[in-house]
Amino acid sequence: MIAAVICLLPALGSYFAMLTERSDTSLPIRTVEWIRSHGMRSFVDQVENFYYSFNAPPKGGKPLKALPKQVGTAVGRLGRALKVSYYRPPNIAPVIHPALPGEGVWRAPFMGDRSDPPVLITSYRPEPQYPQLVAGVAWINTSQTTTVLYPGIQEPSVALPNRGPEEVPMDMRSRLVATFNAGFKLADSGGGFALDGHAYAPMKDGQGTLIRYTNGRIDLIDWTGGPNVPSNVAWATQNLPLIVDGGKPNPNLSNGPQWGATLGNAIMVWRSAIGIDRHGDLIYAAANYQTVGSLAQIMIHAGAVRAMELDINSYWPSFITYRYPGAKDPANLLPDMVRSPYRYLTPDDRDFFAVYLNR
Repeated sequence: MIAAVICLLPALGSYFAMLTERSDTSLPIRTVEWIRSHGMRSFVDQVENFYYSFNAPPKGGKPLKALPKQVGTAVGRLGRALKVSYYRPPNIAPVIHPALPGEGVWRAPFMGDRSDPPVLITSYRPEPQYPQLVAGVAWINTSQTTTVLYPGIQEPSVALPNRGPEEVPMDMRSRLVATFNAGFKLADSGGGFALDGHAYAPMKDGQGTLIRYTNGRIDLIDWTGGPNVPSNVAWATQNLPLIVDGGKPNPNLSNGPQWGATLGNAIMVWRSAIGIDRHGDLIYAAANYQTVGSLAQIMIHAGAVRAMELDINSYWPSFITYRYPGAKDPANLLPDMVRSPYRYLTPDDRDFFAVYLNR
């Protein structure tokens, strides 16, 4: 008995050390993450796979009578009436008919003094077999905004000379229009992470890579540049192979093990993704009960020519818009997103993106 207790002491010490670490993650989630990282990954994965498979939604059922409420002002009809000269993406075509009011119609959530919205959001039902599922989609105008990648308290788990504020800096909030989650933990993605021309985690060829250059251009690419990044890279982050390339789904999505180190590609769960359209603008999407294949179809339907999966599971996906300058009146893209819309206005465990208006 005494020997057993002695053997447990290092584990108990590690667990209590985890409890004292600075973190914004709930204790149950932190405990599961700790168990996974201490030799029980396979067990936790099996439990999660069973849970999500058992709770997968049945096909069919009564369709929704209305979409979940989203913030902002519908811009589809207004844009046609004004004959706007700047680019605005077309509304997302409904997949299920008859369409619900406002389905696929872009809304402008930011009420700053601008005629060309920097961010648009919408929602639609992506799967006729599951008429109660709703995907949230956001479009980010990259010519009017700058997207910044911020390290969190714990992720990426690399030694950085300065982790920064780990939240949206106070002096930048007057220009803030959106924030959203990044990808998996580095231990799960196996990808790279770079800031200011230096790869703090080696880049991996064949990985989807969201990258911003020092000239302000942002892109989403299949990385082929080796472990390091050139000096003109402001930041770059990787998260598994691209799920969409050339406007088509990756052919390995149906049976490839790459997407989801913990849950795999076929479990129906909350998933998020980032993509880029043919104009070079960003598209974000998130929805519950998605496989990686169905997530790719959402991105393609929304106009992405390339896309990569971001974080998954209900606790991690966040896309937050801010109604007024100063990060005021924040709102989640979908009302059933778990995390508070005030996430990222205080230090967060995970790395994340903030979208700012250009001056």
